[in-house]
Amino acid sequence: MPERVVLVGYGPVGARFVEELLPAVRAGAIELTVVGAESSEAYNRVLVAEYAVGHTDRESLEITDPQEARDAGVRILTGTSVTAINRTRQTVTLGAGDQLPYDRLVLATGARANIPTLDGVTRLRRDRTRPGVDPETLDSADAPLPGGVTALRDLADAETVLAAVRGGQRIVVLGAGVLGMEIALAAARAGAETCVVYHGETPMARSLDRGAGATLARSARRAGVAMIDHSRAEGILFRTAEDGTRRFDALLCADGKQIGGDLLLLSCGVGARTELAALAGLDVSAGILVDDTLQSWADPRVFAIGDCAHVVSRPQEGAAVGTPSGAPSGLIGPGWRQADWLAARLSGEAAAPLAERAASVVMLKAEGVDVAAAGDVRREPWDTYTELGGRAHADGCATPSVAQWADPEHGRYVKMVTLAGILTGFVCVGMPRTAAELTLLFERGGELPADRSVLLRFDGPDYVPASGADAFALDATVCWCNGVSVGAIAGAAEEGNTTVACIGSATRAGTGCGGCKGRIGEVLERFAPVE
Repeated sequence: MPERVVLVGYGPVGARFVEELLPAVRAGAIELTVVGAESSEAYNRVLVAEYAVGHTDRESLEITDPQEARDAGVRILTGTSVTAINRTRQTVTLGAGDQLPYDRLVLATGARANIPTLDGVTRLRRDRTRPGVDPETLDSADAPLPGGVTALRDLADAETVLAAVRGGQRIVVLGAGVLGMEIALAAARAGAETCVVYHGETPMARSLDRGAGATLARSARRAGVAMIDHSRAEGILFRTAEDGTRRFDALLCADGKQIGGDLLLLSCGVGARTELAALAGLDVSAGILVDDTLQSWADPRVFAIGDCAHVVSRPQEGAAVGTPSGAPSGLIGPGWRQADWLAARLSGEAAAPLAERAASVVMLKAEGVDVAAAGDVRREPWDTYTELGGRAHADGCATPSVAQWADPEHGRYVKMVTLAGILTGFVCVGMPRTAAELTLLFERGGELPADRSVLLRFDGPDYVPASGADAFALDATVCWCNGVSVGAIAGAAEEGNTTVACIGSATRAGTGCGGCKGRIGEVLERFAPVE
C-alpha cells in the first residue's frame, strides 16, 4: 500500500515539495493529496511586489506545472480550507466536512501579514480564531480590512496596489522593512506618489546599521519616495466614498501628524499561520515547533516546512522548557531547502539531518538602490571592547575590526566587520559588485585583504568582471534561494542554456527573489560557449 501524504498549503514551498515528491508518486510509493486555500495554482509570492507595480506579468510568477503533478497522480484541491486536524484518527477535515486520511501530514501553511494596532482597524486574536470554512476568509475571518487598506501578501492584494499605481494615486506604506521599501521604490518608479512611514530613525533597522539606513533613506528620497521617520501610527481617518462606503483618508500619528493618501499599504512584518496546528494540540511558538528533521515536537507523523516552520531542537524529556529561541526564517531559500530535504526523506533517500545555513544575506531589490547585509553589523569603528560570555571586557586585541566607507552624496556605504580577519558581518548600499564579493566571502568564512579599500574597486569604472577570479570559482553560490553554484550554471551553459531564462529553467537559478539575475548574466558572459 502506498503511504498517504497530505500537504496543507500550496504556496511556493508546498509546490516545491510536490515537485520533489513526484518520482515517488509515479512509482506508486506515495499517494499525495494537496489542499490549498487560494483558488489559483501555486505562484512565486516573492515577486508579487513586482507584479503589483506592473514590472512583471502574471505568467512570470508561475513556478510549477500543476498539470504534470496531476498526470503523475497527485490530487490537488485548490480553493479549499482545512478546518481541523484529528491526530488520533489521522485525518484532516475540509471546509465542506469531508475527511482526508493521512499517514504523514505536512503543514506548509505559510504566514500572514501582521496587522498593527490602529484605531479604525480590527485586530484579531489569531490564537483564539478557528480556521474558517470559507477559504477566502483565511486571513480576514470576520474582520476584513477597511476600504483603501491592504497588505501585500497575495494576488488579490497585488491587484489592489496595481490599480492604485496605474491610477496615479498616493500610496502610504506603513513599515520600512525590506518589503515596504521595495514596494515603495517600485511604485515610485512606476509613477505613483509614495511615502514610507516608520517609527524608528532609519529604514530596515533590523538588518542595517545607522549609516547604511541613513544612506538608504537618502537614496529613497532621491528616487521620489517621501521618508517619514520617528512617526508612530495610532489610527486611521476615513472619508465617505461616492458609493457610501468608508475608505482610508489619512494615517494619524502619535505626534498629531495626518498623512493623507488614497491607499494604505501595511508592511509590518508577518506571522506564521499556526492556529490549525495549535487547535490540534501541536507545539507552537513563533511557528509550528519542529526539530532538525522537520518533525513536530508533539507528533512524529506531522511535519512543517516554510514560513510556518519554527526549527528548534526538541528538548529532552522532563527538561524545563522556556520560550524557544529563533523564528521561521521568512525567506524562500530555506523553505525550498526544507521542501527538498523532506521530500527526499519521505521518499526514503535522506539520511542526515537537514543542514541549514546559520545566517542568510538580506537583499533589497530596487532599480538604482542596491542593499545587501548579513551578520551582526552593530559594531562601530571606534568600539574598543568585545563581548565574552555576555560581559564586556576592555581587550582591544580581541575586538572585532570594523572598516567603514561612506559617500552619502552618491548613495554609497560599506561596512565590514571581521574577527581575526574573517568576515563576520557586512552591509553594502549602492555598490552591487562589492556586495556580491562580500557575499561570497561571508558565505565561505573568507579572510578579507589587509587593505579593505581594495574591495571598493569592484564598483569602480575600470572594473572588469573577469578580474574578480574568486567570484567565478566553481563552488561559489550565485543563487542563494536555490543554492545554485557557478559550476552548475557553467555546466548548464555548456549544454546550450545561454540566456538567464534558460538557466532558470535548467537549474532554477534566478527563479526565487530574482536578485541574482545580474550575477547569472556575468557567469554566462564568462562561461557561455563562444559561437
